[in-house]
Amino acid sequence: MVTDHKQIGEALLQVNNVSLSFGAVQALSDVSFEVREHEILAIIGPNGAGKSSMLNVINGFYTANEGSIVYKGISRAKMEPADVARNGVSRTFQNIALFRGMTTLDNIMTGRNTKMHRNFIWQAIYIGPARNEELEHRRKAEEIIDFLEIQAIRKTPVGRLPYGLQKRVELGRALAAEPELLLLDEPMAGMNTEEKEDMCRFILDVNEEFGTTIALIEHDMGVVMDISDRVVVLDYGRKIADGSPDEVRGNQSVIDAYLGVSRE
Repeated sequence: MVTDHKQIGEALLQVNNVSLSFGAVQALSDVSFEVREHEILAIIGPNGAGKSSMLNVINGFYTANEGSIVYKGISRAKMEPADVARNGVSRTFQNIALFRGMTTLDNIMTGRNTKMHRNFIWQAIYIGPARNEELEHRRKAEEIIDFLEIQAIRKTPVGRLPYGLQKRVELGRALAAEPELLLLDEPMAGMNTEEKEDMCRFILDVNEEFGTTIALIEHDMGVVMDISDRVVVLDYGRKIADGSPDEVRGNQSVIDAYLGVSRE
């Protein structure tokens, strides 16, 4: 459960009048909202509401047809995913995107790429500064492994892991970049009740202990109401609600959207 004493700050990210279309398909229509420092913001809505498209616009995979993204006070019409990562935004995906033949440790180490400063020559000879940098990155990766309680699988190729543990490794890789803003696309999808409880605990701990701002897409309304500070609701690519979990739960437009009430 989200604690009442948490200090929510100013807007870290602002989505301003964003529209996105693919040919004749309108994925997003004039969507605006903000993500505030240190909060957990849930983005919810029925299937096809535009939720993943919204995350893809935020971290540069898609370019909006209209509107802008303001991150840390700087307005951006477009930014490459690598630039987004270097500016403190990490992402997990609806479909797990890990290197299945690599171990848990090596997958998490890939999340440190934006933190590596030595060029490829130093890395190739692996002496002096390059070796020290490698050891520091490994130390950070091991800290994340301890935090996520996955020590027993640190040397296991992730392709051999059950689905719930793969999702935890993907979270670890995102955390390895030490993000200020963490975007989670359905982090609980496909999990059983115990796995969901574990993931909820880790998300809350990341938010509270690391101070990481989190925006997540989630379909489990029990999870959304338990861990979110605020909820944005999309339907047919438009924002229909934005408020506290209690406010959103009682919003008639949200109820209609989830019940499939016909619109004239």
